[in-house]
Amino acid sequence: MTEKPPPSEIFQERLRAARELRQFSQSDLAKLAGMPPSSVAHFEAGSRKPSFDTLRRLAIALEVTTDYLLGRVNDPSLAEAGDPVFRDVGKLTGRDRELAKDFLKMLSERNQAKRKKGD
Repeated sequence: MTEKPPPSEIFQERLRAARELRQFSQSDLAKLAGMPPSSVAHFEAGSRKPSFDTLRRLAIALEVTTDYLLGRVNDPSLAEAGDPVFRDVGKLTGRDRELAKDFLKMLSERNQAKRKKGD
């Protein structure tokens, strides 16, 4: 039986993996999460542990679940798995995710405009 790494090591690995999946630099992630870049570097190095609030902000910025960052689930896109529209979103880079969001917003606005014309 393989021994699991301690939770703090899992967090370090998952944070780095999620950041790299989104193709964010440590500075990019820090800016999105509203913290100094040195904080992200410390979390990834394991020299500091995040508060609950910071963990939440990192998960939101990376668009992954806190369960993924903490090692409770292995799939960073699990939160979106229930909606087929978002099935593959978890595999996109940060920039591609922004493009997808912009496209979906444009489609939504177009549909709202069509509905208003129909009223």
